[in-house]
Amino acid sequence: MSRVAPPSSVLGRLLEAAGYRVDVREEAILAHRPRDHRAVVIVGSARSPAEIESWYPTDAVHRTIVYDDDPGPVARALAADRGIEVLDPTTLGPALAELLLPSALDRPGPSELGAAEPLLEPPYATEFGDARTVRPRIGRAEAEAIAGIDAPRYLLRLVPFYVAAYHVRPPSAHGAPGRVIRQIVAVNGLSRRAEVWTDLDRELVEDLDEPHQRFVPQVTEGEAVSLAREAIRREHTIHVDHTEQHGGALVIESRRIAPPIEDVRIGPFVLLFVPYWYAEGDDGRVVLDAVTGRRVTSAEAGSP
Repeated sequence: MSRVAPPSSVLGRLLEAAGYRVDVREEAILAHRPRDHRAVVIVGSARSPAEIESWYPTDAVHRTIVYDDDPGPVARALAADRGIEVLDPTTLGPALAELLLPSALDRPGPSELGAAEPLLEPPYATEFGDARTVRPRIGRAEAEAIAGIDAPRYLLRLVPFYVAAYHVRPPSAHGAPGRVIRQIVAVNGLSRRAEVWTDLDRELVEDLDEPHQRFVPQVTEGEAVSLAREAIRREHTIHVDHTEQHGGALVIESRRIAPPIEDVRIGPFVLLFVPYWYAEGDDGRVVLDAVTGRRVTSAEAGSP
């Protein structure tokens, strides 16, 4: 097995002092600085960049391999294809300052010096009182006109949604803390689909005069938390184009960076019931959102 040369331990300590999180393994040293999304792997020259690539954190933007000897042209070509910078004992010195010092965009301004990043707290529960049913804005006559099919049955069904406010701190392209955003996440208790609502522009009532079917959720609240968290991270993922010069080639790599799990805080869930019109006939089924009139699939609404 290839072992990391002893001088690499000195570099590991330098990286740790520069704000990297350092993981010392038998075959390599892995260093990651979340603030500017830099990641460095210190390894013996026998390791291929294709193997090392899987060791980097998924949010790493600037990736570097520091070899203990010249890895050769094949390894350099493989690294260039993957947008990975390669350093060896002859090139490490000139590049060391860039690895250790934060970029100009990452350095705090005078007003930020000594200021701690505020903790991200979960929002308070959203208050609805006893009103837990969303009032339809589309009546049966309007639903028949919108559906446009000859359907003998029009059923108003109330689909359960777990709804909560959340706080998220989206990442920025250069690792600086982003602005905290407060929005609403809703998890369909039948289909397991989770979506972000920019607001709760829906009128809530205790019950409906229109005949309807009310369904109970098939998803537990614990499952809803996990589904909501992943939907929030997808919603607030950013795309970053990272450019590096490798020899005479300019390599542009597009990466997706999602908010860390610790930067997502979800408040308590409330169970709301959202109305959908189901038009069922010989031509099949049409499902309409009874608030917006939008046609949706059975999978979106959560076909019972």
